[in-house]
Amino acid sequence: MSTKQSSLVRFRLKRNLDRLTAREGRGTELVSLYVPYGRQISEVVAMLNNEYGTATNIKSNTTRKNVQDAITRVTQRMKMFKKVPENGLVLFCGAIPQNGPGSEKIELYIISPPEPIQVYLYRCDARFHTEHLAEFLKAKETYGIIVLDSSNATFATVRGKNLEIVKQITSGIPGKFRAGGQSAKRFVRQRQAKMQEFFKRVGEHANEIFLPIENLKSILLGGPGPTKEDFDKGNYLHYTLKEKIVAIIDTSYTDSQGVSEVVEGSKDILQRIRYVEEKKVMQKFLREIGQDSGLATYGEADVRKYLNNGVVATLLLSEDLESVRVNVKCGSCDYLYDETMKLHQVSEFEQKTNGSACPKCSVPTLSVIESKEVIDELAETAELAGTDIEVISGDTEEGQMLKKSFGGVAAILRYKAAN
Repeated sequence: MSTKQSSLVRFRLKRNLDRLTAREGRGTELVSLYVPYGRQISEVVAMLNNEYGTATNIKSNTTRKNVQDAITRVTQRMKMFKKVPENGLVLFCGAIPQNGPGSEKIELYIISPPEPIQVYLYRCDARFHTEHLAEFLKAKETYGIIVLDSSNATFATVRGKNLEIVKQITSGIPGKFRAGGQSAKRFVRQRQAKMQEFFKRVGEHANEIFLPIENLKSILLGGPGPTKEDFDKGNYLHYTLKEKIVAIIDTSYTDSQGVSEVVEGSKDILQRIRYVEEKKVMQKFLREIGQDSGLATYGEADVRKYLNNGVVATLLLSEDLESVRVNVKCGSCDYLYDETMKLHQVSEFEQKTNGSACPKCSVPTLSVIESKEVIDELAETAELAGTDIEVISGDTEEGQMLKKSFGGVAAILRYKAAN
């Protein structure tokens, strides 16, 4: 998964899971199927055929029919794959009430996981089992942790729920008391020199541990007293690591317990990191708009035009965007047009448009041939052009501004383009 498109992948998965979680069936009529890479399609189909036979024992005629219909749809879809994709395959299918009892309609959803799934699962329940996919929404980046005082230093990494203590070292520096007969000034100088040596060793170990980590997101410093601040002020870390320090946290310990204190004390910080990234890209856009540099634009029509011309460097989309792009075509001539509307307007628009007269040939053969959410349609165009995509949440002031003041669609341009 490209890091440039990670916010889009995350948004799409979250949106799908929110919608699937909202689906409810009667009884145990909803089928969830997780198939990891390496499983044979024939093996999965055989399992589904066996489940179809088991479903004949369901007493309720309606439930039995709905379950078997769902299994049939899933089986048919599985047969269309020659092999399971590298990240695995997830299918959800079941009879979903459309408008009260008796209005059930079989719906099938296919999810391509953003990362490989490990679980092989079949469930028939009153809900879709989305929890295994929801794990991918949790933080997957690696964070480095350094906890130190004048005596010890501990290095750790945390990724999701996995916390690993990588290394622990001691300083060998004597306490602040002075040996008998030794001058106070000389003792302080010697201690300061040893502290500098210790800081250099801490930096060297940190460079060895953290620099090879490709997806290292940030570094957290912790420890009791002022030692951690003194370390931060110096240039002991490689400059790329020093730039990644996002928080300095007070702890009572410098061992594994101190690492746990850092993790506990930085939860809010880690959650805000993505918001900080969003704020940065929004502030860049606002700066270009404020300076009237010609390197930014907004509004669906203008952004669409620049996207099609390959001028957009970064596409900004509000995750709260609810617009749909509808394609209408005449079945008798080449007349074709597109229209953007709110999601709740699509059904009424289709009823009004399908079978109406074409404004070009006057034959009543107009029909809606496709409807796609604007956020997906623009993102697909951007992906083809190699454009970076940022899906911005509405939880920041800048995110709310993108939606309310700029229509939820904006762009930073590669270069100033003629209108």
